Amino acid sequence: MLTVENLNQYYGGSHILRDVSLVARPGKVTALLGRNGVGKTTLLKTLMGLVPARTGTLTFEDHDITRARPFDRVRAGLGYVPQGREIFPRLTVRENLLMGLASQPGGAQIPQRVFELFPVLNQMLNRRGGDLSGGQQQQLAIGRALCGQPRLLILDEPTEGIQPSIIKAIEHAIRLLASEGRMAILLVEQYYDFARALADDYALMERGEIILHGAGADMERDRVRERLAV
Repeated sequence: MLTVENLNQYYGGSHILRDVSLVARPGKVTALLGRNGVGKTTLLKTLMGLVPARTGTLTFEDHDITRARPFDRVRAGLGYVPQGREIFPRLTVRENLLMGLASQPGGAQIPQRVFELFPVLNQMLNRRGGDLSGGQQQQLAIGRALCGQPRLLILDEPTEGIQPSIIKAIEHAIRLLASEGRMAILLVEQYYDFARALADDYALMERGEIILHGAGADMERDRVRERLAV
């Protein structure tokens, strides 16, 4: 569904992404792992068009989106949950979810699927986003992205600062979305056990490069945990 080929990105004179190539397949979770500062978030921002690719190509469902504007990528079917959630704290849960409908036709409603995956959002529709716990805000951020009916869901460290019970709920939701077969999921994560539990495929990034990739089932054999700890 998504193919990244030889992507390069620079900040000033620093070469941040170095010939990154990556594939995300429908019905599969692709886990992108790496320590802080290796370029994972920069890669996601480049995928979303928030920073332009210097060289390389991005193909989504056989269409070249390398130069597409961010909102055109969302309309094409990319959904993005940024690191830190970035919900609207002064808007209610309902209003935050309605913002996720911006790319949909007029009159579109919040998908019931969002409330099936995250029942707490239905219970807190009229509560301000800033009054939710960190874990509830993460569920809201994912729900907002799902309102856009994405075919590729990009998640940037969804477990960061989240309590274990909600991590389990998010893991269940991701697993369920992937199992339906219509959506590809690109998961950026530092929490190894969470990534390992979900990954159909994995890629390990170091200093802006993909240095190792393979099947999620081979992560232990490939000693990915040890490479993250170095």
